[in-house]
Amino acid sequence: MLNIILFFLFAGLLLYVVLAGADFGAGMLELLSRRKDYERAKRLTYEAIGPVWEANHIWLILVIVILFNGFPEVYATYSTYLHIPLMLMLFGIILRGTTFMFRHYDAIQDGSQRYYSRLFELSSFVTPLFLGMTLGGAMLGRIDPAAPDFYSAYLAPWLNGYSFLVGLFFSAISAFVAAVFLSAETPDDEYHRFLIRAAIIAQVVMVVLGGLVFLAGEMAGRPLLGGYLHSPVAIGTVVLATAAVPFLLRALRARWRWWARFLAGFQVAMILFGWMWVQHPVLIHLADGQALTVTNTAAPEAVQRVLMMALFAGSAFIFPALFYLFKVFKFDNAEAG
Repeated sequence: MLNIILFFLFAGLLLYVVLAGADFGAGMLELLSRRKDYERAKRLTYEAIGPVWEANHIWLILVIVILFNGFPEVYATYSTYLHIPLMLMLFGIILRGTTFMFRHYDAIQDGSQRYYSRLFELSSFVTPLFLGMTLGGAMLGRIDPAAPDFYSAYLAPWLNGYSFLVGLFFSAISAFVAAVFLSAETPDDEYHRFLIRAAIIAQVVMVVLGGLVFLAGEMAGRPLLGGYLHSPVAIGTVVLATAAVPFLLRALRARWRWWARFLAGFQVAMILFGWMWVQHPVLIHLADGQALTVTNTAAPEAVQRVLMMALFAGSAFIFPALFYLFKVFKFDNAEAG
């Protein structure tokens, strides 16, 4: 029963990182586009994510609900000691959504569109950044319930180099996924080549940042490399993610849109699964050397049973509705094109 709940927790996080990450990355690609490609990037953002972007937050809600009901102590720790990056992340989501709507539906097209666009693009970068910093803060082991001052309690856990690098890594993932997803949407061959280059560069940045995360973890006393090297499963995830690279490049160049998207999602899944496997069963490391795990923070079995049934019942509604949403705005449009 607990493993089923953990599966839904991982699935929710993965779907949010992939699908919402593609939306966040679209804003970053706008920011990084060449001047001559800027209007094309904006138009592609409207066409690609406009109809479906709001649905992605259902996965964030799912993760929150599972933590609140299934692991209440973990939820309480996140919302207490990591409330600042979480609030900044939520503020980024709100700012991004409002500026996206204002610049698209504003009745008067004037100079304010430029400010809306810049706020949209910057919030698209900082939102996954603070998501990664929150997760990095949970794993670093600087959360101290007995902290004597504000800084030690609410800033030190996440305002550090390790968490910042994890945040940058999540932003790079978003840019990578967006480049892959958007490359299948554009009919423009020149911009298609730009997006392929962006996907390759984002992957290189991910590799570099991943190495820096390992190094920062070693320096901060939270080694990750040893956990990977001593885990055949974790090593396997790295091998599979790496082996998918040439197939992804082939799919991108051949415009095999669904294969490219599947392979990009597969790579992100391997990255997240390897990281969670190495951390298991820990959900949060504490400063005193103890940890909040899936077993010592799990809700009573009666609550787990109800939560599991609710997850299955909710899936019976959510996934068909989501499939229909994508069928209307993605599959049918692709066939029409």
